[in-house]
Amino acid sequence: MSEASPHPAPSGPRPALLSFLGGVGTVTGSKFLVESDHARLLLDCGLFQGYADLRRRNWDRLGRDAADIHAVVVTHAHLDHCGYLPRLVRQGFRGPVLTTPHTARLAGIVLRDSARLQMEAARHANEHGWSKHHPAKPLYDDTDVDRTLSYFDPVPVGEDVEIMTGTRLTLHHGGHILGSAWARLTLEDGHTLAVSGDLGRPGHPLLMPPEPFSGADTLLMESTYGDRKHDQESARSAFSAVVERTVSRGGTVVIPAFAIDRTEVVLHELTRLRDSGVLPRSVPVYVDSPMALAALDVYRDAVRERSPELRPEILDRGEAALSPAPFLAARTVQESIDINSAHGPAVIVSSAGMATGGRVLHHLHRLLPDPRNAVVVVGFAAAGTRARDLVDGVRALKMFGEYVPVRAEVADVPHFSAHADAVQIVDWLRGAPAPHTTYLVHGEPMASEALRDRIDHELGWTAVVPRSGEAVLVR
Repeated sequence: MSEASPHPAPSGPRPALLSFLGGVGTVTGSKFLVESDHARLLLDCGLFQGYADLRRRNWDRLGRDAADIHAVVVTHAHLDHCGYLPRLVRQGFRGPVLTTPHTARLAGIVLRDSARLQMEAARHANEHGWSKHHPAKPLYDDTDVDRTLSYFDPVPVGEDVEIMTGTRLTLHHGGHILGSAWARLTLEDGHTLAVSGDLGRPGHPLLMPPEPFSGADTLLMESTYGDRKHDQESARSAFSAVVERTVSRGGTVVIPAFAIDRTEVVLHELTRLRDSGVLPRSVPVYVDSPMALAALDVYRDAVRERSPELRPEILDRGEAALSPAPFLAARTVQESIDINSAHGPAVIVSSAGMATGGRVLHHLHRLLPDPRNAVVVVGFAAAGTRARDLVDGVRALKMFGEYVPVRAEVADVPHFSAHADAVQIVDWLRGAPAPHTTYLVHGEPMASEALRDRIDHELGWTAVVPRSGEAVLVR
């Protein structure tokens, strides 16, 4: 009779291991790796943005061989959630990128623009000697993006699909931007893992609220506004007041806006100001962002298709809800330059939203020194970005290798953000059974810690702020 082994082999699949590779202690670079016996999945694949130390992390290898990752799940088409994908493909990833149909389309716009900006930055650095690297190279290029987009495999919202043997995925409307989703995975051992992505706010003017959270054993919960409460009406009043003030003194309003969703929300609000007479029809509104204009086409298609993501009142108004006529599109470089010669008051909506790059920098460079003008920051401004510097009251802003005096009015209206605030997050969680553990991610430290304490006090759930690089079991 043989002796029993002191360490019998496990009878079933082992618990999955969850590693926090990005999106911890910061609102950028979301990357969460889930490893089970037969599956290695990456939840979101975002770029780090903001401080130089963070941006340098984009050049680091992932910490796992990219070729060994079987699939990537992308919650939505913002750079901090999908912008690292072409780099991952350059490193050898060849699996499917699973996301909603609208996200797949918007991600193509975002990633092509990102590659263009990085290639331009490398070229400028080589021409002017700005880079420490000789020669400077882009993080990725158009070829990497083309290959990346070939791996996109759209998943219908609400369908439970088997993405690998023993691993299932369901995407639910996230209400953050068009196509955004929160995701629920059922893993090989039967445990469930949910990731909120960026959770939308119930009062989004264009989109329906996020689908209710139905529970999971482990939850990754964003915490961008974990320490704040939005006041939508005061935001509208503040936005209206700064537009009216600036126009009355003959100035130009510059609105740095994310090309995906924020531009659409801003245009919707400007339409309301047109209709109310606050924004005279003689004052032109320029949208100076090819990416934003391409994204606007996707939103218009969603209106025409009567997408269930959009609010009924938006569907009833049709495309007019997104078009404050006269609305002037600057698609080409020359059309952007021509805005400089316009006389009289105007409104310019341009990206990037945190003023980290893009055409908005040229407008800020020209308009910041004049006190008649105004800059309106309408979303979250991450630490280390020019938008955050403006909100924090800097007297001079560095761009194009020089400091530009800030004499224009600066208005911070973050309540236009498409993120849920702390109260809305807890309300979204409240109806579900408590997870074993809720991990607070995608937030600056104070915001994540504040949301942890709120969840603990109001719901009695176990909530943890993880460390970057930490690994835990999904129980």
